[in-house]
Amino acid sequence: MKIIAACFLTFSTLSTLPAIAAEIMVPMHRVTEKGVEEKIGQITVIESAHGVQFKPDLRNLPPGVHGFHIHQNPSCEPKEKDGKMAAAEAAGGHYDPDKNEKHGGPWGDGHKGDLPALYVSSGGITTQPVMASQLTLAELSGRAIIIHASGDNYSDYPEPLGGGGERIACGVITDTAEKEAPEDTTSKP
Repeated sequence: MKIIAACFLTFSTLSTLPAIAAEIMVPMHRVTEKGVEEKIGQITVIESAHGVQFKPDLRNLPPGVHGFHIHQNPSCEPKEKDGKMAAAEAAGGHYDPDKNEKHGGPWGDGHKGDLPALYVSSGGITTQPVMASQLTLAELSGRAIIIHASGDNYSDYPEPLGGGGERIACGVITDTAEKEAPEDTTSKP
C-alpha cells in the first residue's frame, strides 16, 4: 500500500510541474551571392507562454546592430535580384501571413517575422536572447532566419524593411533541426 501511495504522490507532484518548453536548434551559416558558406553557430528557438525566444550562440559576425527576421521560405540559397545574384534571396520576404505588407517591430503591426535587432560585440559574438511574443514555434517550421548587414529602424522609412541591407547569415528552421547530430570526434579504425 505504501508503494501505491508513493507512486500516486510522485505522479501527482510531477503533473503539477510546469511543462518543459519546446525548443529547436537552428544551425546558422554565413551567406554570400555565391551560396551558403561556413557555419557560424546556432540559434536555439524556445517556445514559452509569452511567445518565442531566440537564443543566439553566434561567432564571426560584424560588430554592431543587425536586422533579424523570420523569412517566408526554407532556403538560404542565393537568387537573382535586380539583375544580379544576391545572398539568401531564395528565403523570400519577411514572414507576413496577415498580409500587413509593411515593416515594423515585433510589438507593432508590421510583418509577423519582424524580430528585435541582434547586438553583436566588438569580438563578433552574439549570445543575447530576444523575444517575439507574436510568434509560436509551430508556425516557424519551413521558414528561414536571416541576419542582415545593418541595423533595423522598425520602419519602411527612410529605407524599406528597416534598412537592414544585405543578408549576411541564414538558417533554415525545420522540424528536424533539433535532431542535428553532433560531430563525431571519435577516431575510426
